[in-house]
Amino acid sequence: MTAGRIVIYTDGAALGNPGPGGYGAVLMYNGHRKEIAEGFRLTTNNRMELLAVIRALEKIRQPGMEIHIYSDSKYVCDAVLKGWLQNWQRKGWAKVKNPDLWKHFLQLYARYKPHFHWVKGHAGNAENERCDYLATFAAAKSPNSVDLGYEKSLETPPDLF
Repeated sequence: MTAGRIVIYTDGAALGNPGPGGYGAVLMYNGHRKEIAEGFRLTTNNRMELLAVIRALEKIRQPGMEIHIYSDSKYVCDAVLKGWLQNWQRKGWAKVKNPDLWKHFLQLYARYKPHFHWVKGHAGNAENERCDYLATFAAAKSPNSVDLGYEKSLETPPDLF
């Protein structure tokens, strides 16, 4: 790792989908390491994958750093790398899941301009495995935190027409 480069690994988990969920992230910079995790009583795996990235980026205090994010989530990585996110935004978020999180992510993405890298999950990558452990543990420990964006979406009737 070179000075000025932040490396972040992220993962999300849900025990049932939806079900109790959690995220985990490992942030590394210049020999320093920080682990973060949180669990929610009801959410989805994809929301936790994206929230892991959001929470990790929120921990960064100084813009202008080179940031590399490693995730085993095709949902998150492809949305960024394949340009899906810009298409969703241009179309007004029509029929997009998790628009609350994507909108928040876009603000952070514009500020930090992180580089995304997909890694295969459960393939022996130590940092990815650690994030998986953090996320799964957070989901399994009877979390009380509310994923307001998800639970609020349950109250909204589906768009039938």
